[in-house]
Amino acid sequence: MLFALGEPVAFVALVVAFLLGLLLRAVAIRLTARTLGLTDRREPVAPRPREDVDPFGAVAAAVGGMGWGKPISVDEVPRSHGRGKAAAVFAAGPVVTIVAAQVCFLAYTLAFPDSVALQYLDPSGVLRGSALPLGEQVLLCLGVGLLAFGLLALIPIPPLDGFGLLWSALRRPGAGAQQMRLWLEDKNLGVLILLVCCFFPLAYPFLLVILDVLGVLFLRVWG
Repeated sequence: MLFALGEPVAFVALVVAFLLGLLLRAVAIRLTARTLGLTDRREPVAPRPREDVDPFGAVAAAVGGMGWGKPISVDEVPRSHGRGKAAAVFAAGPVVTIVAAQVCFLAYTLAFPDSVALQYLDPSGVLRGSALPLGEQVLLCLGVGLLAFGLLALIPIPPLDGFGLLWSALRRPGAGAQQMRLWLEDKNLGVLILLVCCFFPLAYPFLLVILDVLGVLFLRVWG
């Protein structure tokens, strides 16, 4: 997000998109877990900043363009009720934020039918603060910010939700999978890898390249 400081409106919109992504993810995860009977139905689904914000995710959002929410350990989601239900909990956050992004893109195309920005901009261009008219800038930054939040969360590496999806797909995680989890999750190697992707190269972090590859098709569909 710091890349967008040259465009104050874009910067504010991207910060709002990140916070909205955190909120939607938290509510979606808790609501899904409660609906599927994996948690107490009396447990509130409202966001809780101390439990939903990850400091490393916030740093990644600031320096790399987008971050993540508080990680959920695979041990916190019981597989005894079925691997499908466990996978649904991990998928809920990314799916909801990606759907919310599509709503923003729909609003953008309806409000600005003559705009061609979605035909040539990549997600990284928006995350770095593209110079656009005020209304276009707000809607596009909200949409791309939410899209980037959801797509990043699907990458199968701790602390991202995609790792929970991958783990849920394994019928019986063997010794190799357990060793991988030990290094990536317990020893925080996954966080380190993601932060390296956020910081280097300095002018165009690897994280932006990844988000471009994953997200450009979404923009072109609406363009």
